[in-house]
Amino acid sequence: MMKPTDNPADPFKKALAEATRTMADDPDMTVTYSVDPAGMTKEGVRLPQVSRRMTRDEVLLARGTADAFAMRRKYHNDATSARYAPTGQLARDIYDAMEVARCEAMGARAMPGTATNIDAKIAHEADRKGYAQITSAADAPLPLAAGYLVRHLATGRDLPKGADNVMNLWRGFIEDQASGTLDNIDHVLSDQAAFARLARKVIADLGYGDQLGDDPDRDDPQDDGGEEAAEESPDDGGSQEQESEESEASPEQSQEDQDDQSQAQVTMEDQADMEQGDEAELPEGEAPLEPPPPAAHSDADPNYAVYTTDFDEEIMAEELAEPAELERLRAYLDQQLDPLKGAVSRLANKLQRRLQAQQNRSWLFDLEEGTLDAGRLARVVANPTTPLSFKQEKDTEFRDTVVTLLIDNSGSMRGRPISIAAICADVLARTLERCSVKVEILGFTTRAWKGGQSRERWLAQGRPQQPGRLNDLRHIIYKSADAPWRRVRPNLGLMMKEGLLKENIDGEALEWAHRRMLRRPEARKIMMVISDGAPVDDSSLSVNPANFLEKHLRDVIAMVERRRAVELIAIGIGHDVTRYYQRAVTITDVEQLAGAMTEQLAGLFESDARKRDRLLNRRAG
Repeated sequence: MMKPTDNPADPFKKALAEATRTMADDPDMTVTYSVDPAGMTKEGVRLPQVSRRMTRDEVLLARGTADAFAMRRKYHNDATSARYAPTGQLARDIYDAMEVARCEAMGARAMPGTATNIDAKIAHEADRKGYAQITSAADAPLPLAAGYLVRHLATGRDLPKGADNVMNLWRGFIEDQASGTLDNIDHVLSDQAAFARLARKVIADLGYGDQLGDDPDRDDPQDDGGEEAAEESPDDGGSQEQESEESEASPEQSQEDQDDQSQAQVTMEDQADMEQGDEAELPEGEAPLEPPPPAAHSDADPNYAVYTTDFDEEIMAEELAEPAELERLRAYLDQQLDPLKGAVSRLANKLQRRLQAQQNRSWLFDLEEGTLDAGRLARVVANPTTPLSFKQEKDTEFRDTVVTLLIDNSGSMRGRPISIAAICADVLARTLERCSVKVEILGFTTRAWKGGQSRERWLAQGRPQQPGRLNDLRHIIYKSADAPWRRVRPNLGLMMKEGLLKENIDGEALEWAHRRMLRRPEARKIMMVISDGAPVDDSSLSVNPANFLEKHLRDVIAMVERRRAVELIAIGIGHDVTRYYQRAVTITDVEQLAGAMTEQLAGLFESDARKRDRLLNRRAG
């Protein structure tokens, strides 16, 4: 007979722990249960808590989580994964999600019962995160969708409700870009290294090849060749035989030629022999004779030309002025905009209330520990054998978000526009920081008027035709995403510095800001561009086609909007930016900037998709 103090869930927990070790082929693995998030370490796994009541949902979630961890333990090798892992954050997330799906699909094939359990885990996560309510691919994580699609293709099973919605929002895009690669999933599923190569190919197909890093397979032959060369010595018989064969193949070569060839140096005699058909082979593992082509200056348009990047700079705001000058400029900015700060602050407070309204608190009930649930004491009074019920307060998940404000620092923004842009960025950064949303503030201009040192070099080198961008970029970091607002507050005064604002090359600035965002770990990334005109740089436009800079801007915008890793919106001050950006608003008076910025950000954070779209398409004024 069970003792009154025994937990009826203990036999189930013990059986599940033993089954997990068996499926994972790891008899020493520890299995624990906790109210903390489930996880896996080198020593063991932590599963969701199962209460005394053992509800169906609790049991299914625990079994599904256990099966998922066991399959990863059984089929995943950390060293192989690390070898092929991409360097960029988004690419790494896609890579990891596909590997998790591979392990679960392998388990479903070998042990079909695990598929149903893991489906329950996926359904629980999809329901908790509200995946069924997502209506736009921009709100659905691409890595998650890629993992779901791999699992669906490898097992042929339909995904649970919510998860299928995330997959279908991205499926058309993924299959359009990578259908040929995904067709080979069945052939590589059981080989982690081969699957990792396929995952890297999928990532490249989706447009994130720049985040892959070096190809480990390409590097291996060079490393192996170097090791073999180091092990060989002049006394080695194999080496003597190879030298003998080479001498017979090329009897005309002198000993000096052979020595030069062993050092991978091509002499004039070698080149002459090659022309006559006696080609001298490079030792295994040597680099090719011709250097690789230079990397493209733009991911959006490989043909976009830049004459030189030697004089470009990416610089922190505090490096462009002394601390005392920054404080003086900040005080001048505050003085100039003192009448406006009240209105901006009221709009910022309104934004804060709207954001915090989405962070409502909720409770977990029927737990074995926590705060005593007084609302359920009546059933204990009615039946004293009923165990006490506890509850715990939790925060409804608020998606991890980073916002970048990219501000045009061109000469046409001088005066009131740049002052208002600076104070709005300042107040919004402080507001969003209160809501646990990280904010980065960036500016873009050029170091000089009329081309600077880039043009001087071009003139000195004989004015080559079609030189491409011909000015020195200056990209300014006023506030990095991880810097607290109070520490960088004086930096925004730099926009008041006389002589700072020059010309604007928008396309490269937008691509720079986009690359910075892709390296961020946050799940959701939002970029707001504030500009008062089309890209203008007299030096570049005087020696290139008239649409040279504008075409590049359009190409970069198209790339960012196609990849969907970053939600892009723009505000044009007296300039119609809707002809460039899908999500944009144009204001006719700079005084409307604060309202436009807060409304656009609030619109993106709205949970009601219909209301969000209405806000994003509304013109201010």
